Amino acid sequence: MTTEATLPSTSASPTARQLWTRTRGIVAAAVLLLVAAVVIATIRSDARHGTLDPRSADPRGSRAVAELLADRGVDTRVVTTLDEARAAAAPDTTLLVAAPDLLTHRQQTWLRTSTAGTGGRTLLVAPGSWSVERLAPGVTADPATSLDSELAPDCALPAAQRAGTADLGGVRYTTTHLDADECYPSERLATLLRIPDPTEGGDTVVLGAPDILYNDHLDEQGNASLALQLLGSRPHLVWYLPSLSDSSAADADDERSFFDLLPSGWLWGTLQLFIAAALAALWRARRLGPLVPEKLPVAIRASETVEGRARLYRKSNARDRAAAALRSTTRTRLAPLVGVPVTQAHTPEALLPALSAHLHHHGDGQALHTLLFGPPPSDDTALVALADQLDTLEREVRRP
Repeated sequence: MTTEATLPSTSASPTARQLWTRTRGIVAAAVLLLVAAVVIATIRSDARHGTLDPRSADPRGSRAVAELLADRGVDTRVVTTLDEARAAAAPDTTLLVAAPDLLTHRQQTWLRTSTAGTGGRTLLVAPGSWSVERLAPGVTADPATSLDSELAPDCALPAAQRAGTADLGGVRYTTTHLDADECYPSERLATLLRIPDPTEGGDTVVLGAPDILYNDHLDEQGNASLALQLLGSRPHLVWYLPSLSDSSAADADDERSFFDLLPSGWLWGTLQLFIAAALAALWRARRLGPLVPEKLPVAIRASETVEGRARLYRKSNARDRAAAALRSTTRTRLAPLVGVPVTQAHTPEALLPALSAHLHHHGDGQALHTLLFGPPPSDDTALVALADQLDTLEREVRRP
């Protein structure tokens, strides 16, 4: 069977249906990623906006407690720089630090130096091991957080006794201060600490979780009572929201690494993804080793084999291999027809003179050389044209 009966019947360019079949998996994955990103962004768009901000009315904001404090004569002022927070430390002021872990070690030391011995109150919201030991010396954060959220006071602190059960939990703490009030314990470790300053009458309060300050939790349990007592003990409240743009955070020797900024859950999740990807790669990997010949259970038509190989060449854009296979086969068939041994069919010096003499085209030697031994075609159209020309040449040689 000649190439005219096979290659021209199969289009060299993929159809729109074939293109869609090849790319639909990638398109579907991209669409799923886009939809997931939009859904996550929509769900989280309001979740963390204005978190612990006394000006925010969002569920995680703290405007409700600020309004209640204002009704009781306590004025609230928001600051975003360390210099403003340090300047605000005074006996008649409560300084609330909303995100202590965002502060660098140098900032933490400066803040502690400014607040110690002032006679005011410093309230730290959920400080972790990164910050609590500098902002509240003698206090250590336990690595395991509390799984409970509704806890009883179980201490002698009057504010906790009056508030009763509240939504604390979160980070748990231990302290070396014997006169500290250890309240709302979870598995014997406190989630609220009050450490008095015996020299000036001030104190430091450490909260394990910020829930009692959230707008959507303020009306639950004794949250409102506890929040108002902790924040309303002095006429002035300075609400410090640490900002990453604060110039005091620029310290090359105190920068936190990328992994320090990532929550521990993300690190474990990333490791699990890498393991899953490695297992998937092993599952889908090709088997290595020599090919093993195997008898086919049915006879395969020659035309199907030719078309299958042609499709493989087209899929990999192997026009050079396809053209070489067509030319080699044509030369092998033409050599016996013009009196050239098959062993010399691929030698231009032996095949071309005999072929030209047989065709009586003595002036077309260069054209025959280009057709049978020339460079690979530049595109699929040129490959189809080459197949047609080779088929025409073979028919002409076979013609009596």
